[in-house]
Amino acid sequence: MPITVATLILAGISLVLQNALMVRITQSVSTVLITLVINSSVGLTALLLILISRNGLAGLTEAAGAIRPWALLPGLLGSFFVFAGIMGYQRLGAAPTIAVLVASQLLAGLAFDAAISEQKVAGFSTWQLVGALLLVTGAVLVAGRNA
Repeated sequence: MPITVATLILAGISLVLQNALMVRITQSVSTVLITLVINSSVGLTALLLILISRNGLAGLTEAAGAIRPWALLPGLLGSFFVFAGIMGYQRLGAAPTIAVLVASQLLAGLAFDAAISEQKVAGFSTWQLVGALLLVTGAVLVAGRNA
């Protein structure tokens, strides 16, 4: 199994565990914002330590120099994703939340790929479109029990 696929599989499993743990944290604090702050600060600290250990203070200088107004969007989008995941786990459960997230990511990914390659839906293979349809159908079936 290629290392990239193995890493993606482990990341998917990690995301389920992360969200389950964050729901537990959220149940013990007054607001989900505390959970998000804990999550983000631990991640930021770990990444800063790795950056400093690999590149020294020059890494911090380079990171600070790379900040542009639009560069703040990925952090905001990521925080929204984590927030939505916590809310989904609390209200719908793990499987429906994951089903909706994966289906919406697949559809957005297809649209993104089409936009950057300037191809139309017809440019995708039949198998890609069938796969997307099956995945979305599966998401509806899994999440539909909570609708």
